[in-house]
Amino acid sequence: MMKQATTFIGAGHMAEAIIAGLLSNGCSKEQIFSKNRSNMERLAYMKQTYGICCDPPIEEMIARSDIIVLAMKPKDVSGALETLKQYIREDQLVISVLAGISSADISEKLGNKAPIVRAMPNTSAAVGESATSIAPGMYATTEHVSIAEEMFSVIGTTTIVEEKDLHLVTGLAGSGPAYFYRIIESFEQAAVSLGLDKRAARSLIRQVLIGAAEMLKDETVDPAELRRRVTSPGGTTAAGLEVLEANHLSEMLYDVLVQAMKRSEELGKSH
Repeated sequence: MMKQATTFIGAGHMAEAIIAGLLSNGCSKEQIFSKNRSNMERLAYMKQTYGICCDPPIEEMIARSDIIVLAMKPKDVSGALETLKQYIREDQLVISVLAGISSADISEKLGNKAPIVRAMPNTSAAVGESATSIAPGMYATTEHVSIAEEMFSVIGTTTIVEEKDLHLVTGLAGSGPAYFYRIIESFEQAAVSLGLDKRAARSLIRQVLIGAAEMLKDETVDPAELRRRVTSPGGTTAAGLEVLEANHLSEMLYDVLVQAMKRSEELGKSH
């Protein structure tokens, strides 16, 4: 159970998912603070729903905190850090969930040597199933990384990566759920167009995905082996897989990651 007092700068869905996870794992609501730029209605919701502290001035929240989580929109980071840098101390851990923005950029904006750890969770955090990548940044030690791991373990799994890989990880794990949702959309549309009831199609496709995900939890079995177990020579699965290969599935997914990675790099440069 985390005992460090934590201020969340930003009160969006990701901040909410992390806060909910921390509270469900025994963290004290008196140790969690949240502030955003101007959405008082959202802060009122957070206070009413979770009982966390949203009323004190931002300088008081930060003064009472061990960890500062940057969870605002990336476009707001420069303005936010210009205000916050006078309050954040070098003995506090800064954790950033901002896509594309390097720890060096954050450190430069803060103007001090506060340790920075970057984390890239995804929207599955809302159901405790995020695949979160964690990267030590400027001035961060192994202890700081361990603190971040403890925080994000309450919303799913954690994987330690190098910061240079976070652009790729953002496209893979951060954006990944959307790609699977899009595939499910198309499967559902195809099934309905071929005559299957929409409700039945949706139920079947979702359970197929859930079942496959459960099978993949066994890390001793390669996905290719799982595919081979389903595929009989000359059977229905083989016929469908031939269409995927004919349409260059591997090349398409490679391009998906490349474009998402490039966009993450562009976002970093624009701030």
